[in-house]
Amino acid sequence: MLSKEAGNSEVVRNQLQKILSSEVFARNERLIGFLRFVVEQELAGSGDQLKESIIGVEVFGRRPDYDVRQDSIVRTEAGRLRARLIEYYAARGAADPLVIDLPKGGYRPEFRKAKATPPSPAPSRMRIGVWIGFGVALLAVGLAAIVWWRLQHQNSPIPIAVLPLVNLSQDPANDYFADGLTEEVIRNLSILDGLAVRSQTSSFAFKGKQRDVHEAGKQLGVDYILEGAVLRSGQRLRINAQLVRVRDDFPLWAGKYDRELTDVFAIQDDISRTIVNELRLKLGHSRRRYETSVEAYDLYLRARALQIQHGQLGFDESIEPLEEAIAKDPSFAPAYAALARAYALRSGQFRMVVPDEVRKLRAAVEQAIRLDPLLAEAQGALGMLYARDARWVESEKSFRRAIELDAGSSAAHTEFAGFLLRPLGRVEEALYQFRIAEKNDPLTPQFKLNVGEVLISAGRYDEAARSCDQLPADQPGRGRCLGRALLFQGRTEEAIRIFIKSSDPSDRAILGYAYALSGRRDEAEKLAMDLPGPLQQAVVFAGLGDKDRTLEALDRMAVAGPVRMGWILSNPELSLLRGEPRLKALRKRVGLPE
Repeated sequence: MLSKEAGNSEVVRNQLQKILSSEVFARNERLIGFLRFVVEQELAGSGDQLKESIIGVEVFGRRPDYDVRQDSIVRTEAGRLRARLIEYYAARGAADPLVIDLPKGGYRPEFRKAKATPPSPAPSRMRIGVWIGFGVALLAVGLAAIVWWRLQHQNSPIPIAVLPLVNLSQDPANDYFADGLTEEVIRNLSILDGLAVRSQTSSFAFKGKQRDVHEAGKQLGVDYILEGAVLRSGQRLRINAQLVRVRDDFPLWAGKYDRELTDVFAIQDDISRTIVNELRLKLGHSRRRYETSVEAYDLYLRARALQIQHGQLGFDESIEPLEEAIAKDPSFAPAYAALARAYALRSGQFRMVVPDEVRKLRAAVEQAIRLDPLLAEAQGALGMLYARDARWVESEKSFRRAIELDAGSSAAHTEFAGFLLRPLGRVEEALYQFRIAEKNDPLTPQFKLNVGEVLISAGRYDEAARSCDQLPADQPGRGRCLGRALLFQGRTEEAIRIFIKSSDPSDRAILGYAYALSGRRDEAEKLAMDLPGPLQQAVVFAGLGDKDRTLEALDRMAVAGPVRMGWILSNPELSLLRGEPRLKALRKRVGLPE
């Protein structure tokens, strides 16, 4: 409940974000979702409806008819949440002016102004006795907090990576099978509680290279590595795998499987269960067992390999084999989930916005969710679809559900940041999600590039320059990232020297912007006339201080939709439009909040 002293809803939301971005809640998406849900419900005036059954359904994905007497997840997580809040306010939040609390006996949060410590009166014997008792109590609480902290950190997720399975076939055309199978093993392990699995993008940095487990483990920041090889011969499948402890290269387990190709799912289950047993984990209830035909699974693995190897182009190329896989087995949920995400990402590029394309996207997402709502990939695609439709509340719920289902997925965090948080101007939250993705996928430069771009949007130009400068020299987008950071640091001539070398239209647009800032207006005008699209022209017109032409160009960009427009309007190049009534009207028209 919101006391009169606690202030308004904006104050509460600011305090909530401060709590959730602290190290106390870092990476704990389940508790983040719990606290965010109850706070938002209270602020919306629905706090009196916060019952255990509702929280179980809305936050933890339980069925509407689940029995709270048999399933104690809400009570258990509420206890953990209260403990985290106590830990936060005992340390980092000790000086915060507002306290968010979840009193025992219910799930309705309270918001109250922090009490100031009164001046100390002269001590009396009675007060000294009370103080001693209070001091003992504080010591007990402190010791309990230390024990709790140690238990929490001892039980923190174990970092593990799966190196690409080696294709033992003489035919390199079978690489797709080994690559796709590797990605499936990564996905199977990622949904296990207690494991922090590195994403396939970083793992595949070691494909085709000499194996040095210790060095790979160091670069990936993991304690354990799963490696192996696969040989497919007709309808027979042979897989060798071993789990290695990185610190001493000690093989904890090795297994050999020589079975029919139809047993591939059973082999994946065996590997997952063996790792669970070796690392003394509990096998969660989120495990699903899929069955499909050999032909459908083969097409599915071909599609996944394309997505791994070729980035956005690979997602486009994967659509055909995924549709073929679905034609052979219309009940194979992972194929629908992969197809839904491929369509959603293609939609995010706004190169495919024709009605037929949108219809296919919706159909794939709906079928993926219907077949298996516990697939993180399907929930992420649903979040992207909702964002495309400017249904922001539903979108956020789906993205958070995807992260809850697979917290180690860099894609889930990246898509949440890129499709919702940054377009809505929630820059610090977007930065937080991108940093999680970067930690989960440490060898993928794209995530460092994402961080640099968001730091520029946040106005943190020195940090952005350092982040961009750490990128490999041949990384696409490095020059633009670094040049923009230098430009907004006031180092205009250095930025111009970077952009003048590029023929990319986006880089030429920023060059025109830089020319305008440096007083070379004629050159800026000439560049604007030569640029191919309204977005690039809008950037140059903004540099020239011409609001009318900037808004006219942006108006022609409105067809791109809310996600793309949200990214565009968050850029500092367009800061001259802040407070402009016509910009507010444009934002409203495309589905962005004012």
